[in-house]
Amino acid sequence: MLLVALGSAAFAIAFRASAHHVSVLLFGPGSLLEVFRRLRWWECLVLPLASGALAWGVLRLATRFKASASVGEVMEAVAIGRGKMSAPATAFKALASLIAMGGGASIGREGPLIQFGGALGSSLSRWFALDDKQHRALVAAGTAAGFAAAYNTPLAAMLFMVEVVAGVITLDVLIPSAVATALATTLTRLAIGEGPIYGVRTFRLVSEVELLGFALLGVLAGVVGAGFIKLLERGERTAEHSRLSLLPKILLGALAVGAMAIALPEVVGNGFEPLSELLSGKMPLLVILALLVAKPLATTFSVSAGLPGGVFTPALLIGACVGALFGSGLEVIAGGHIAPATAYALVGLAALCAATTHAPIMAAVLGFELSGDYAIVLPLVLACACAVWVSERLQPNSLYETELRRRGLSWHEAPGERRLVKDSP
Repeated sequence: MLLVALGSAAFAIAFRASAHHVSVLLFGPGSLLEVFRRLRWWECLVLPLASGALAWGVLRLATRFKASASVGEVMEAVAIGRGKMSAPATAFKALASLIAMGGGASIGREGPLIQFGGALGSSLSRWFALDDKQHRALVAAGTAAGFAAAYNTPLAAMLFMVEVVAGVITLDVLIPSAVATALATTLTRLAIGEGPIYGVRTFRLVSEVELLGFALLGVLAGVVGAGFIKLLERGERTAEHSRLSLLPKILLGALAVGAMAIALPEVVGNGFEPLSELLSGKMPLLVILALLVAKPLATTFSVSAGLPGGVFTPALLIGACVGALFGSGLEVIAGGHIAPATAYALVGLAALCAATTHAPIMAAVLGFELSGDYAIVLPLVLACACAVWVSERLQPNSLYETELRRRGLSWHEAPGERRLVKDSP
């Protein structure tokens, strides 16, 4: 377990550091967003195309390994106790993801980190010839460690494992995940820093009546979250039915994102930089509105092209846009006697996360850990619960359940029981 935790954290640290140093080496100081703001229009097209072609080459190397790793495979390994995932294959996919993100692809870094943690646990389990129960525990530990290292949110990482991956609380999964999360978070904080990754945020609830506004925000986030899931599903289905091979798909997706970046540079990357600006109140409302439309499309283009990466962080940005716009409108109606729009952005971030993952507790705790302010807990819990209630009625399957469906698996639920089963033919 120690090897899994340390390996997952070390991989996450190296992944982050590589992205930063390569960007500085190639484009000079500044974030990816600042780089795209400096580029000329034709460079906004050429850079995604070049990085997409290079990412395709790395993906070709990854296909030499018979086993791979995806979040769906991690869920199957933890829930059923089986599955063979390859850490080297996942490392190659992570490299391809890193290259694609460096060229502006709208994908998140959490996917490769979570998958590598699970694959590392699977590889070590086979190396030491462990039984199915121990294999399950190591995969769970690596997955939780990868999530914690990605966001510096240890509690949310454990809940992600319980609510999303395992689907049920069991001590043989929870205890290894807790230990691995603590170790991975400690190592990550020593290397990167202790504070929340988006900075410490303060929150103030002006009146308890304002909770009604946060409940309405949760309902709105549930609608947007269900729509985002359907958009991704439609995009991936269209790509699967097309006759194009992987390289043309990647190049078309890269070209689409690059074209959007000419007018709206904030659309590129996983969304970390624009989300930081939005939560600090530095982003104009017109840009937020444009980003609310463009970011889901850019993410769909990138994922449907076949680029490896997550959609968790892009979804956080979309949720923050929903919350900021809702809060700004409410501020006009209430005459300014409510919490600032940035507080609604933070709650919207968590609510859309809940809507897309169907994991309200994990999303609420994630919002709390990203802010570091206990005063925001009540709005977070209320908004996340409302978001999941609405999203489940509009879109029964979450982002990750949709992936399980493609693998021929689904959750079977009965009183006191939840387990993965093979779908009927």
